[in-house]
Amino acid sequence: MPVIVEYYFSVSSPWAYLGAPRFRAMATQHGARIDPVPIALIAENGGISVRTRPEARRAYWFHDLARCAMHLGMPLLLEGRPPLQDAGKASPMLVAAQRLGLDATALGFALQRGYWAQGRDISDPATRAAIAREAGFDAAALLAAEAEPETERQWQANLDRAQAAGVFGVPSYCLDGELFWGQDRLDYLDRRLTGAA
Repeated sequence: MPVIVEYYFSVSSPWAYLGAPRFRAMATQHGARIDPVPIALIAENGGISVRTRPEARRAYWFHDLARCAMHLGMPLLLEGRPPLQDAGKASPMLVAAQRLGLDATALGFALQRGYWAQGRDISDPATRAAIAREAGFDAAALLAAEAEPETERQWQANLDRAQAAGVFGVPSYCLDGELFWGQDRLDYLDRRLTGAA
C-alpha cells in the first residue's frame, strides 16, 4: 500500500505554486500517492488573506515571495497579473478534476504557472480551457464538470475536511494526521516520508 499525503492547496496561492514541483518530485521519490484537496483559506481555523494583513506584513510577504522564487529559480510575477481575488475563480476546475479522478495536482500547477508566471487571466473559462488543453487535459469535459452540482458539493466537502484536519492555510500537507503548513516545511515532510518508507 502506498503512503498517502493529503495535499490542501489553492491555485491562488503563490506558495503552493512555488512548492508544487518539489512536492510532486518528493512524492514520486518516496512512492507516495498525492490526495489532492483544492480549498480556500479556512478562516474558522485562523486563515488570514494577504489583503487583510497589516502593511508591514504585506510588504514582507511580497519580499519573501520574490526571494523564494529567486532561490528556486522559478518565474514569479508580483505585478502585472489579473487581481488575486479573481484567481480563485479557477477553483471549480480543480475540484472538477478531483471529482473526475484526474491529476488535479498537475492541472493545479498548470493553472498556477499560467497565473503566477505568465499573468494569464485564469478567471476566464476560455483561458482555463486553453491551459488545461496545453497540459494534456480534456478541457471541454472539465468546463462541463465545473458547472455540475456535484462539484459545488465536493468543494464544500473539501472545506469541511480541511477544517476538521486543522488546516488554515495553503499549501498544507498531511501525512497520517500530521500537518505540515507551507512549502518551506517540505524538508520536514521529506524526513517524515523517509521514516514512513
